[in-house]
Amino acid sequence: MGIEELNKKLNAFITLGEMARLRWGFGEVKVAVKDNFCTKGMLTTAASKILSNFIPPYDATVVEKVKKAGQIIIGKTNMDAFAHGSSTETSDYGVVKNPWDLTRVAGGSSGGSAAAVAAGMCDWALGSETAGSIRGPAAWCGVVGLKPTYGRVSRYGLIAMCSSTDCPGPIADSVEKVRRAYEIIKGVDPKDATTQEGKERQEGIGGRGGIKGLKIGLPKEYFMDSAQKRVNETVLEAARVLEKLGATLIEVKTMEPKYAIAVYTVIQRSEVSSNLARMDGVRFGLNREAFNEENMRRIMLGTHTLQSGYYDAYYKKAQHARTLIIKDFEKLFSRVDLLLSPTMPSVAPKIGVTSGQAMYGEMADVLSEASSLAGLPAISVPCGFVENLPVGMQLIGPKWNEELILKIAQEFEEKTDWHERKPNIAISG
Repeated sequence: MGIEELNKKLNAFITLGEMARLRWGFGEVKVAVKDNFCTKGMLTTAASKILSNFIPPYDATVVEKVKKAGQIIIGKTNMDAFAHGSSTETSDYGVVKNPWDLTRVAGGSSGGSAAAVAAGMCDWALGSETAGSIRGPAAWCGVVGLKPTYGRVSRYGLIAMCSSTDCPGPIADSVEKVRRAYEIIKGVDPKDATTQEGKERQEGIGGRGGIKGLKIGLPKEYFMDSAQKRVNETVLEAARVLEKLGATLIEVKTMEPKYAIAVYTVIQRSEVSSNLARMDGVRFGLNREAFNEENMRRIMLGTHTLQSGYYDAYYKKAQHARTLIIKDFEKLFSRVDLLLSPTMPSVAPKIGVTSGQAMYGEMADVLSEASSLAGLPAISVPCGFVENLPVGMQLIGPKWNEELILKIAQEFEEKTDWHERKPNIAISG
């Protein structure tokens, strides 16, 4: 099935470039780019009608790096408009369908990138994560998604949503491909003052030579009682694979992840309000009437929380709580080398799940919001199936420790075959 035919079924791409229609030679790497990264000369909409005529005059730094590596960008993937959502149901270009079951969502906001990888439409894809937008769709589509440490990868040219947590990262069908993509896009960028080299933590890591001796924390609060049946058990079975390889599993107590929902909601809405103020129809884009309902809802709430008289009560208090979340993780990583949990508390839900659910995204991403607020690296890898749909296991590491989580994820992948299973799109609907 060709890429255009696949796209008619999945709606994974908003824009397909001419390169997508060509025959490919041996060794050529096809890359899909989430539509909130600027691509010189190629339509960039952030899945919003307000940018339906925006063709950037420059490339985002990560896009520039992909091109310099000799890899070929084939198109721009669908997403929640301005990344506001966790299902792609807020996209002005229609929902992305999950390759494993066309009646279900692919996740969001990087749903198009994850679906394109799962369907074999590209070798890897660029996504962005603010609070689960790489890990979530990767888990629901049965692929691998890496959210690097905040500041490890440049945000220059990424259409800002929540600037203090936005983070570009790769999605692919194996840990090794994710690793290679990560090596291309990481690094300090003089155009982004938040980028840093960062030193990987060496002391206290029990399994520097491998999994043996590694201390893996299982946060009890992340194995939620409200999780879909068999999701927790599937992830615990995967954890025991690492235990057999020599890791020690330790149950740990952490801050309830539900508290991160409130903190993230206030901070994210406030930064959305500030970032989308530039969309005024004067310099680029259409006028503000083109924002969709979800965009307007977030702008209004963020504007309210930043008002005089409300700033201290909401935004400032949320930042104080964010510091407590960061300190909680620091305390955990003094005891264990990394954390392991489900990526999502359920498998991919049916299309229409967000109808009447204004807080759906925040509730769905409950297991990834805290680590994003803390700027930590994390990866989601396929670890099993529930009701014939993929389940993701996430590994969360200390800041700057991408190599640690990539290494452990790869050793898990080498001992299992979950990542090798592919959807049959011809019958998935």
